[in-house]
Amino acid sequence: MRIALYQPDIAGNLGTILRTCACLDVPVDIIEPCGFPFSDRSLKRAGMDYFDHVDFTRHTDWDAFLKYVDSQFARIVLLTSKVDTAYHRFAFRSDDILLFGSESAGVPIDVNQRADERITIKMKNGMRSLNLAVSAGMALGEALKQTGQFSK
Repeated sequence: MRIALYQPDIAGNLGTILRTCACLDVPVDIIEPCGFPFSDRSLKRAGMDYFDHVDFTRHTDWDAFLKYVDSQFARIVLLTSKVDTAYHRFAFRSDDILLFGSESAGVPIDVNQRADERITIKMKNGMRSLNLAVSAGMALGEALKQTGQFSK
């Protein structure tokens, strides 16, 4: 199981996701460019002292990420608000990569089309979106539960 973030916009969200993944022993892929300067200082506020305990890989762009993914034979599962399949009704696999788009724009159509699966977190009518870090935590928790990968 991995988390992949497509061009994240907000350092605090990335820091929070890195902290979550450090605690749950889940690697993170960061697909650049980020919407902020990628530095220890910009991430440490939300990530706190967990920053040194997370396994993360920075990819210069989508194509670099795909080369890495294709070598791993993993399934890309995109979380998006534009589908009906609820994340808690989806059958996760242990080698899934949970892909999240940027806070401001999501993912472009070519990235959406490359995803192997697309799922959503159902929300109350009229609500636009959840915070990226909250969404990542919810989906990751369900995926780890289903696949028996929670750390002991």
